[in-house]
Amino acid sequence: MLRYAAIDIGSNAVRLLIADISKNEKGVYTYRKNTLVRVPLRLGDDAFLDQKISPKKTEELVKTLVAFKNLMDVYHVSAYLACATSAMREAQNGSQIIKKVKKEASIDLEIIEGQREAKIIYANHIEQNLDTKKNYLYIDVGGGSTELSVFVNKQLHASKSFNIGTIRILDNQDKEETWTEMKNWVKSHTKDLKNLAGIGTGGNINKLFRISGEKDDMPLSFLKLKAIYNELIGYSLKERISVLKLNPDRADVIVPACEIYLTIMKWTGIKQIFVPRVGMVDGIINLLIEENL
Repeated sequence: MLRYAAIDIGSNAVRLLIADISKNEKGVYTYRKNTLVRVPLRLGDDAFLDQKISPKKTEELVKTLVAFKNLMDVYHVSAYLACATSAMREAQNGSQIIKKVKKEASIDLEIIEGQREAKIIYANHIEQNLDTKKNYLYIDVGGGSTELSVFVNKQLHASKSFNIGTIRILDNQDKEETWTEMKNWVKSHTKDLKNLAGIGTGGNINKLFRISGEKDDMPLSFLKLKAIYNELIGYSLKERISVLKLNPDRADVIVPACEIYLTIMKWTGIKQIFVPRVGMVDGIINLLIEENL
C-alpha cells in the first residue's frame, strides 16, 4: 500500500493527514484518508502579537511533530510534505524553529509564501467538478491569512493571499488597509463576471456547512450563512461549546471566519457558496501525487 502524508502547520492548528494512494479504473491516482490528527496549538497568538513563537509553543510544536514522525514511520509513509503558513511566515525565529524540527523530529519543514499556499489549496482541482456556466471565487480562510482565487471557464484567472485571518482578527491584528486592499482586489477581479458563485475551504466553513444541515453537494446560501452567523453571535463562547457542541478552539474562531466569508460574498454579490470539505492537507496530498506519480 502506497501512503503519503501531509503536515499543515497553521496559525490555529497543526494537522497530519496520512492517505492511502491507489489507481482507479481510469488509471488516475486517487487517495483515501486513512488518519487525520489535529492539534490546536494556536501559533498565531504568539506570531501576530510578539512576531515570534515562544519557547513553550516551540516545544509543543516539536513534540507534536515528533509524534507525527513516529506515526508516519509506523504507517510506512513513502513521501511527505510539511508546510508552515501565516504564523511561521511572520515569526522572526521561524528559521531557528525549522532547524530545531529537523534536529529533534527529523522532519524537513518548509515555510511557504501566500502564493504557494494558494497553489497547494488549488491542487485539489475542485474546478474539474464545476459547472462551466458559472464563474467561481475560491475563498480559503485560515487563522492568519485568506487565500482568494478566481476561476473563469474552469481556468485559474487570478490568485492572491491577504493577511486577514481568524486568529489575527481575535487578536486585533487585522489592519484596515489590508481589508481595503482585499476589497479592491476582489471587486476588480470579479466585477465583469456573470453567474459568480463561491467555493469555501477550511475547517470553519466545513463546520458552518455541517451546522447548516445542507445536503452534501448542495451550496450554502448567503442568507443561510447569515442566519447561522446571527445564531452564533447570540450565544456566549461557553454556550457555543455546550449547546452547539463546538470544540473550544473552534468556538471562538468560527465567528470571525463567518464574518470573512459573509463580507466577501457581500462585496461580490455571491448568493451561494459550495463547500467541498477539502483544505490544505488535501492539497498537499494531491501535490505529492502530481509530483511523484
